[in-house]
Amino acid sequence: MSTQEKARPSRRAALLGDRPGSYAIARHVRMSPTKVRRVVDVVRGMDVTEALAVLRFAPQAAAEPVAKVIASAASNAENTESLRAADLYVSQAFVDEGVTMRRIRPRAKGSASRILKRAAHITVVVEPREQEPKPAKNKGQSKKSEQSEKEA
Repeated sequence: MSTQEKARPSRRAALLGDRPGSYAIARHVRMSPTKVRRVVDVVRGMDVTEALAVLRFAPQAAAEPVAKVIASAASNAENTESLRAADLYVSQAFVDEGVTMRRIRPRAKGSASRILKRAAHITVVVEPREQEPKPAKNKGQSKKSEQSEKEA
């Protein structure tokens, strides 16, 4: 074995690389990861302000912790990278399994069944949206007009 240990990449380098943006992680959230993933799939790719508005009115219980993580990631981007929250969007959002607490439920004839109380880790990455050049309006019309000229 070599004496030099390979250092793990930092979490920021793994999530963002050298791109501007920020992230936030909520660990040990006491909800099933599958239920949280349903909510996270809805907001992935949305603007931060739009995602927070959608989550405010979402009926799922998992909407509250997901909204907190998105707000935290946006706040981190404002404070550390000096980015505006209005320009940010949710570029990555995923949910990992946390520690599962095992409990016992007494059953008939002295037996027992297991209750699994699951937890989740929620990770959200926000980045500024690249300013794309807007396409000219003539392009779509010119193709239609060319086709009509050929037919005539």
